[in-house]
Amino acid sequence: MTIPPLVSVVVAKQAQYMKRGKPARRPQLLNQDDHVIISTYGSEYRGIVQYYLLAGDVFRLARLQWAMSASMLMTLANKHRLSFSKMARKYTATIETPYGPRKCFEARVEQPGRKPLVGRFGGIPLRQNKKAVVTDRQLAPVNIKRKELVTRLLAGRCEACGRVDEVEVHHVAKLADLGRSGRRPP
Repeated sequence: MTIPPLVSVVVAKQAQYMKRGKPARRPQLLNQDDHVIISTYGSEYRGIVQYYLLAGDVFRLARLQWAMSASMLMTLANKHRLSFSKMARKYTATIETPYGPRKCFEARVEQPGRKPLVGRFGGIPLRQNKKAVVTDRQLAPVNIKRKELVTRLLAGRCEACGRVDEVEVHHVAKLADLGRSGRRPP
């Protein structure tokens, strides 16, 4: 298995947030809270960055960050009918990282008597993590549901006549007969 170069990954991921070569808003997020919009973009970005932190050229993700942040700010600006720069000013924050302070976008939802909910986009240093250790976790067994046909066969009940003791096989002469009134479809 070969890993595609990070440049092609950035171009492919960037395309999701672009329209005609420029960052674009995401209409499906317009009805959400500002906190949800920022945390959605933040979690998508964080997932991509953390996956590629082992790469030597992780700095190339700065282009993806630019496209995603512009798309996020356009979505927020479209929602509030304000300008891009006003949204950027409203949500800009600075956080401390091991590599010093970083700028990011942050939306807070205050909760009485509890810690505030914080949705954050950015603030992740794009530096290779040379000390990272890849650990493959043992996946929990997945309980796969049976396909519909197998489930229906294991039910032990005739679907046409409803008998339980002696299950019969009923053949349908024509598919057109399935839509007739008075008969229950299988």
